Amino acid sequence: QVHLVESGGGLVQPGGSLRLSCVASGSIFNIYEMAWYRQAPGKQRELVAAITSGGRTNYADSVKGRFTISRDNAKNTVYLQMNSLKPEDTGVYYCRIQTSYSDYWGQGTQVTVSS
Repeated sequence: QVHLVESGGGLVQPGGSLRLSCVASGSIFNIYEMAWYRQAPGKQRELVAAITSGGRTNYADSVKGRFTISRDNAKNTVYLQMNSLKPEDTGVYYCRIQTSYSDYWGQGTQVTVSS
């Protein structure tokens, strides 16, 4: 059984910052890719950023230069530092991990960017 817990979401004004965390626990042997997705109301879930076990990163064009993904392998944790937030960044943010056996998703954390 693998369990993911996200934290760090909330309400922030445009131009502000938030840092999301996602901790994986349970029967985890190897985590390959770790990623953040988001889903805005009425839209499909989309990839925001991903990081491989080797540290290679990939970002959606809309967040390049503003968001930074990182991971702590010893803690089975992935982070998303979000700067210069815009109203269009609003949505539920989900983390996903890819392991030897399957992919796992967190329950999501709400991020609202509004004045």
